[in-house]
Amino acid sequence: MRCKLPLYTKVENTSTLFEAHGIGMIPPRFVLLVGSLLALQASASAQQATTAADRSAAWTAHKTLADQSPYRTLAWRAVGPVKTGARIEAIAIPRGNTGTIYAGVGTGNLWKTVNNGLTWKPIFEHESAFAIGDVAVAPSDPKTVWVGTGEAQPRFAGYAYGGSGVFKSVNSGDSWRSMGLAETQHIAKVLIHPSDPNIVYVAAMGRQWTPNPDRGVYRTTDGGAHWKKVLFIDDSTGVVDLVMDPRDPQSLYAWGWRIEQGTRGGLFVSRDGGTTWARVTNGLPTGPLGRANIDVAPSDPRVLYLFLDNRAPTNVTGRPYIGGEVYRSDDRGAHWRKANTEDLYEVFGVFGWKFADVRVDPRNAKHLYILGNRAFQSFDGGATWRRLGDKILRVQDTPGRALHLDHHELVIDPANPDRLLLGNDGGLFMSYDAGESWLHLNNIPVAQMYFVSTDDHSPYRIFAGTQDDAAVYGPSTNSLDDAIPDQWKSVYLDRWTGGDSYVTLIDPTDDRIVYYEHQNGAMMRMDITGSSVLTSGPSTVDIRPRAPRGAPPVRFSWYTPFFISPHNPRTLYAAGNQVLKSTDRGDNWTVVSPDLGDPAGGDRATVPTGAFTMLTESPLVRGMLAGGTEGGHLWLSTDDGANWRAVDSGLPRKWVSRVTLSEKNAGTVYASFTGFREDDTRPYVYVSTDTGRSWRSIAGNLPQEAVNVIKEDPADAAILYVGTDLGVYVSRDCGARWESLSALLPTTAVMDLTIQTRERELVIGTYGRGAWVLDLDPIRDRSAHPTGLFLYPIRPVNADPFPWETVPGSRRGRRAVRMQLTSATAGTATITVTDVSGRELRRTEAPVTIGLNTLFWDLQVQGPGGRLGDAPTGTYSIEVQLGNERARRVAVVWPEGGPSTKSP
Repeated sequence: MRCKLPLYTKVENTSTLFEAHGIGMIPPRFVLLVGSLLALQASASAQQATTAADRSAAWTAHKTLADQSPYRTLAWRAVGPVKTGARIEAIAIPRGNTGTIYAGVGTGNLWKTVNNGLTWKPIFEHESAFAIGDVAVAPSDPKTVWVGTGEAQPRFAGYAYGGSGVFKSVNSGDSWRSMGLAETQHIAKVLIHPSDPNIVYVAAMGRQWTPNPDRGVYRTTDGGAHWKKVLFIDDSTGVVDLVMDPRDPQSLYAWGWRIEQGTRGGLFVSRDGGTTWARVTNGLPTGPLGRANIDVAPSDPRVLYLFLDNRAPTNVTGRPYIGGEVYRSDDRGAHWRKANTEDLYEVFGVFGWKFADVRVDPRNAKHLYILGNRAFQSFDGGATWRRLGDKILRVQDTPGRALHLDHHELVIDPANPDRLLLGNDGGLFMSYDAGESWLHLNNIPVAQMYFVSTDDHSPYRIFAGTQDDAAVYGPSTNSLDDAIPDQWKSVYLDRWTGGDSYVTLIDPTDDRIVYYEHQNGAMMRMDITGSSVLTSGPSTVDIRPRAPRGAPPVRFSWYTPFFISPHNPRTLYAAGNQVLKSTDRGDNWTVVSPDLGDPAGGDRATVPTGAFTMLTESPLVRGMLAGGTEGGHLWLSTDDGANWRAVDSGLPRKWVSRVTLSEKNAGTVYASFTGFREDDTRPYVYVSTDTGRSWRSIAGNLPQEAVNVIKEDPADAAILYVGTDLGVYVSRDCGARWESLSALLPTTAVMDLTIQTRERELVIGTYGRGAWVLDLDPIRDRSAHPTGLFLYPIRPVNADPFPWETVPGSRRGRRAVRMQLTSATAGTATITVTDVSGRELRRTEAPVTIGLNTLFWDLQVQGPGGRLGDAPTGTYSIEVQLGNERARRVAVVWPEGGPSTKSP
């Protein structure tokens, strides 16, 4: 199928092309004037924040599209990484059970282990939310588990996803039921009565960016059937922490917090189970008040501690706020005094909005812990402090040796207070000696990816930039089996075994060299075969673009767009508020645009830095550049930056999430926008077929899910893919209608996607669940198969890496051959595997439905006596028979690691 788009071939001289469209180039001196005029146009008006009712309807539409999709049986392949880790926001352990742990990933669903971390299972991956704020187990009933959704931290850069309320399980997480509070968005705490599991309290922060009244403390006394808001401060001040006196369940302590700082929050105390509240200020700072966390000493509930981010300003150079302080009460919260005699600014500096947790040892009211960028403990009631131990062992080996930074949750096992469970940006850590040494449980296959790319190795490798877990790469055939070492590697690590990374690209002419970046334009060129994995080590070259001497510095967004030119592998482009170009792999840069950015508004503004968020070059037209900004402006140049024009007339003034130039049609531009900084989840996706002169929406039947990326299929320009905050969709008619690819994918935010051309596979990078791969042959197939069976080409698969250790007949969920099959009838199919001589090695059966199906061969063959064993490497024939119809394909089993040579 072809869209009705003008087709062009690759050209070097673009003047004729654009004159044909009536598009003149605007010289730089007029760019800012035109941009200012366009900003005044009555373009798409700003929308209000998406309501809970709209999001509920969107989720219903999401499920309906998934259930009705012709691709609902296409199986994704999860490829990791496993050991990279992701931000752990919530941890819970049932009382008296030393083997069960619930771990909530900030944006990666809820996971459970029943063997103290040896293996993990996702138990909350097909619900309407994937961001976990808190998890709690009823003390009186370990089968009752509650999840509060929406991350409990407001990220000013990057993403802190909202949720859809609270969920309850009465069978230890096997199934879930939504229990309401959908408009609360970000839930910081779920608190369950110690003896009555029907009494539950929820501390809700509310929306991150816009006012709403659904904040405060909620209470149910009937297991969630009904809720009452028992504490409300105002529509911009939520509650970020809530604790209960362990000996008096009627006594509750809450901390109210306005994210932008304010004086309406602070400490609130209830002595009647939350019916009434009193604000307590005796001995506490009056404001501006930041985030705080409270804990009650179990051994002496008269003693409380409060760890506060005091936002009162200072006159100290380099220290805008007072920062971390610990306060103590000895009379159940009535009066407070500052406890720390040592300065605690280094615990989190200016980043207290992310942390501020405090925990008290159940045995000793003077032994407590505080969390920030680093973790500390005190043995004298908070007066003096020392950092927790840094001796780290890991389930999966990594080059890093330090304890990861940015700590979000600490659970002290009441049955063994020396056992600690610590959640941070690097994953989950466990200690049995009160924090002197740690086991990093980095065997949960989660990773928060911003970006993905691939190379042409065999098997091809996937490169990704992650949220605070560095840049990583791994084979597309990687297995998530618990007994197989993760094959992903770090492009680099910082000295805390992490680092924020975004764009990550291998040099197409030298596979030793990888480009990556940290936040705000800190770009690097790395020799991944070098002697050091450290980002500042001898294998790394700093290639950060800088403005010419004497010129104002370039403002870069948190995520800085840059790329390797498709026309010259030595040429790089990057963008802040200006566009820059390098022709020597980043050693030197020149500015190729005027200031095209928006006015910078700061961390909490809709437009924080005013820089470009996306930039790209046409694969057809050398020097044709297009990009978009935080403020929703789109710019285009056809002469390598000499002249620029605004091409955003009539488009929404939303954060530009993607700009894509067609690989088939030089005049075609795709753009998507996201309203995440306005709590707006509507899909904004557009196409222009005349190089930005006019636009039309192609959001069509997409649910109300913010669009993060749009990609045109390089083999068929009529096929488009979008990644949204909840999944993936495909259109085979240029965006007129969308069909879901999410039926067998966890609920997850898809931040980026790319297509591996040689293998005909779609690769997605998710913000929480790592990388996934999908076979594109059935989607690209426009042939009619009205009768019989059709078996698509089968992808090669790697053999089991440890065949001699595998129990015969037990694959333990390891590698398998996937068969994509379309059938005109339903029934039970027979799958027969033979060797090259035609000798039958295995025969199995599987149900087949009308339409597309995914079948599996588990890489087992029958030996003497019918005993099952691992299939040797080599070539096999697979036949599928359904009734009188047969279909046959060849399957190749590669050695572990794949073919020994690199593909061209």
